[in-house]
Amino acid sequence: MHPWVTTTVISIKSDSASTSTDSNDESSALIAAWREGQGDALDKLLHISYPRLFRLCRRIVGAVDADDAIQEALIAIVRGLPNFDGHSTFATWAYRVTTNSCLNEIRKRKRRHGIQVVRGADAEMSVSNDVGDSIDLQTSSAIDSVVDRLDLDEALSALPLDQRVVVVLRDICSLSYDEIAEVLDIAPGTVRSRISRGRSQLHQIISGNSTTPGRRQSNSDDK
Repeated sequence: MHPWVTTTVISIKSDSASTSTDSNDESSALIAAWREGQGDALDKLLHISYPRLFRLCRRIVGAVDADDAIQEALIAIVRGLPNFDGHSTFATWAYRVTTNSCLNEIRKRKRRHGIQVVRGADAEMSVSNDVGDSIDLQTSSAIDSVVDRLDLDEALSALPLDQRVVVVLRDICSLSYDEIAEVLDIAPGTVRSRISRGRSQLHQIISGNSTTPGRRQSNSDDK
């Protein structure tokens, strides 16, 4: 692992409680300062971005592999920043880079173990154009209460990967449907469909009505 990134991650972790939020304006200003040669601008950018990006990693890959995923994401962000063109917000771009790092970490984990380590949840994500499902408003707040009823990491890990990712981006990271579509390069209708299915399955998990939710509809968007 690149020593600069490792040192930076350790430093960021110690300060994350005080840098839990950022704004697009602040990110844009720091990127501009970095391009003008201000040496500490990049560190500040990573500091304000770290908490939300790590939260994304933890919810997609789980606590065990979250550190590896966030380090790979930070490396990718640093390497890709010179080519960041500003067509999307930095936050959306960083979420896309981090999501890809999480998916790569899951693939590496599967190769290491030679098995599917999370129940049906780590199948390759697939892109679909189906737009038939609508959001079930009764399950839209499921994330808010899941910690009191079931461990959130366990509940999310039981979802098929494509559904897990969109639910995390929407209900944990608070991205809009259009932002999620941009992050994943899929149609907004597909985002809505996957969120609906993911929330519905989470509702079943929380209610204790689904024993193997990860095995169901894992390729539902391909049909």
